[in-house]
Amino acid sequence: MSGVVAAMRRTLLSCTSLARDGMIGLATAALLPVTSAYAADDAAQGFLTQAMSNYFGLNHQEVAVLATSFALVGFSAVAAILLMRTRVRATRSDERLRSEISDLQAQTDRLRALLFVEPQVLISWAAGDNRPQISGDISLVMSQESSPQRILAFGTWLPPEPALQMDHAVDALRDKGEAFLLNLSTSAGRAIEAMGRAIGGQAIVRIRELGGLRRDLAESNLRYKTLQEETELLRDFAAAAPWPIWARSLEGQLRYANTAYVRATEGKSVSDALQRNLELLESEQRTELARALNDNASYAARLPIVVKGERRIYDVQALKLGGGSAGIAIDASEAAALRAAIVRMVEAHRRTLDQLSSGVAVFDADRRLTFYNESYRRLWGLDQAFLDSNPDDSSILDRLRANRKLPEQPDFRAWKAKLHEAYRAVESETYTWFLPDGRALSVVTTPNLEGGVTYLFDNVTESLDLARRFDRLTRVQRETLDNLAEAVAVFGSNGRAELFNPAFAKMWKLSADALNGEPHIDAVEALCRPMFDDMLAWRTLRESVTTIENRAQVALKLERKDGSVVDCMTIPLPDGKTLLTFQDITDTENVERALRERNEALEAADQMKVDFVHHVSYELRAPLTTIIGFAHFLSDPSTGPLTPKQAEYLDYVTKSTNALLALTNNILDLATIDAGAMKLELGPVNIAQAIEAAAEGIQDRLATDRIALKVDVDPNIGGFVGDERRVVQVLYNLLANAVGFSPHDATVTISARRTEHRVTFSVTDAGPGIPPEMKDKVFNWFESHSHGSRHRGAGLGLSLVRSFVELHGGRVRVDSIVGKGTTVTCDFPVDQTAHRNAAE
Repeated sequence: MSGVVAAMRRTLLSCTSLARDGMIGLATAALLPVTSAYAADDAAQGFLTQAMSNYFGLNHQEVAVLATSFALVGFSAVAAILLMRTRVRATRSDERLRSEISDLQAQTDRLRALLFVEPQVLISWAAGDNRPQISGDISLVMSQESSPQRILAFGTWLPPEPALQMDHAVDALRDKGEAFLLNLSTSAGRAIEAMGRAIGGQAIVRIRELGGLRRDLAESNLRYKTLQEETELLRDFAAAAPWPIWARSLEGQLRYANTAYVRATEGKSVSDALQRNLELLESEQRTELARALNDNASYAARLPIVVKGERRIYDVQALKLGGGSAGIAIDASEAAALRAAIVRMVEAHRRTLDQLSSGVAVFDADRRLTFYNESYRRLWGLDQAFLDSNPDDSSILDRLRANRKLPEQPDFRAWKAKLHEAYRAVESETYTWFLPDGRALSVVTTPNLEGGVTYLFDNVTESLDLARRFDRLTRVQRETLDNLAEAVAVFGSNGRAELFNPAFAKMWKLSADALNGEPHIDAVEALCRPMFDDMLAWRTLRESVTTIENRAQVALKLERKDGSVVDCMTIPLPDGKTLLTFQDITDTENVERALRERNEALEAADQMKVDFVHHVSYELRAPLTTIIGFAHFLSDPSTGPLTPKQAEYLDYVTKSTNALLALTNNILDLATIDAGAMKLELGPVNIAQAIEAAAEGIQDRLATDRIALKVDVDPNIGGFVGDERRVVQVLYNLLANAVGFSPHDATVTISARRTEHRVTFSVTDAGPGIPPEMKDKVFNWFESHSHGSRHRGAGLGLSLVRSFVELHGGRVRVDSIVGKGTTVTCDFPVDQTAHRNAAE
């Protein structure tokens, strides 16, 4: 049997019971679901038919009709009952709702009255809603006219930091439901409490003013919390501090020690240090500290303390407390070493400043002299005792003014006040003082970081004088360059034209605008190329200007297109610049060319003369030799006797041919020397024998002209190295020249002297002498002047003398006085290395 049938059974039993008790309406209502089930389920129909047959004696058809009737009647009854019950219930609910609403309104009014009994503002946000609900006394935070948006802009009525703190707290409340409680102060100075909570899905912020006891409690709590935080912070700081910190009782017992104290006293832990009462200071130091604390409230000293076997310097600070004392020891070893180093550095700086030629004076913030060097004292001539008394700045200036050592000022007080502005300045100032004694001083005032001023005095009299001289020199050089006919340009190491004169622009036909702006050498080349386009020459000039290494002078000759010739010279300057000079040498070049051509013509003519003489001499020598040979042959008695007249004529022929042969030999010798082909045959020369051989050659002339020969030679004079034949030839020509210029019955003297380095021959005559204007010509070829004497000749004798002497490395000089005679002196070197050959 199904569950529906079981339910119908229980319902029918109930309905039967109700029917028996006379409750027909309730039984009918109870049968409504049974009839409904009868219509919907076959098993239910069978069960209901069987039940009605058993209880009421009805058949199946009757049961069906009865069920249908019951269903209709039940539905109508139930509907009427339900309608009446709904109306009753609605009436009762409406009355109850009105009563509840009235109660809620009264409760709300009571809660609002209680809530706003004190000034406060409530701001609430519903979940998912960004629009806040604001109620309460808005004047607590802003004016009544303020809008909610301005109230929620906390920065409009809170200082920046509290406003930022409030923003963060409200955001955390709305996003995460985090509650907060803040004590703040508005921009108007009012103390408020802001509390935020999440209640019933809403974020609620309450803002109320703290006044009276509540404010005092809040401030007390805040102070307590602050003190607690500060205490914890101080404890943490003391524990982590790298300096030993301790506290002791009145009896001297260690009550507190930090980790640094434990390490310094080599304790195991803080408790170990406290139990063992470890001491950081020595006994004498502790005694001194205790005595100082008994007399004073604090103690401070720099003490040496041995820590881990190392002696270090500590700054010990101790305070007397109500229950004992507390102390701290700060390691000052590095500070002490640094202080000593600073002291040494200051002393070194003082010694260095004392050696400066510049006067230095340092004044402190009180304008008193704290340092000066010896140059400062000497500069102003101040007394050392006065300076050592640390006078102020004004006193020093007043004394200098009284001694007339400061510049004359119409208003000294204003001048001094302006000078003292350096004590309030930031940057240095430089002045130039012209003193009454003619000196010029450069004064630099430099503010110190401590508020003082450092004065630096330099005597710039010479510098200003040099500057004025330099300026004058620069102007003179500028004027000189501008007025030079020579074109000048100076190029820097970067190849740019830094300086030029008008002659440069005129020579190259350049405008002033083209040369302004320091054009590069390439630009200058482009401007000058129309007049001169030799690329090789311009490359040389560019390299001379721009090269860095191997800088040297370069000389160029530029033949320009207009036919002019320019002499160019590049001169490296010491500062890396290069000077270019251009000189128009067109006229000079033309003259030089003419002179060169003339010189070449003269040289050709001279060479022709030499060639002619040389050729003629050789051509004359052959017939002369034949004539001389036949003359000797005819004078030989073996050829037969000659008449006296023939002998006389033959003698004339012999003398003439000998003279002509001698002249020819001399010409050949000079031509050989001039051609550089003559070589000396060096060997030992006996001085006495050389003089004797030369004198023997002029014996006939001495006898003919009645001339006496005086020989002044030391018999032990010895000899020297030379060409004996040429030495004899030199002496012969000197003697022949002297005899030719000497009058009858005169004396010719020949002498020889020997020194360590040379042998000197001198030949002196008593002739008419040589005029001064002729001294330089007597050694020239074919120069012969009789000056009223009997001398006649070609003028080759003295030329040969000078040539042979100079070939030996010697020299010839002539000393002559007109009317009193002439002395010719020849010096021959004794040292063989001084000899020269004709090729030199």
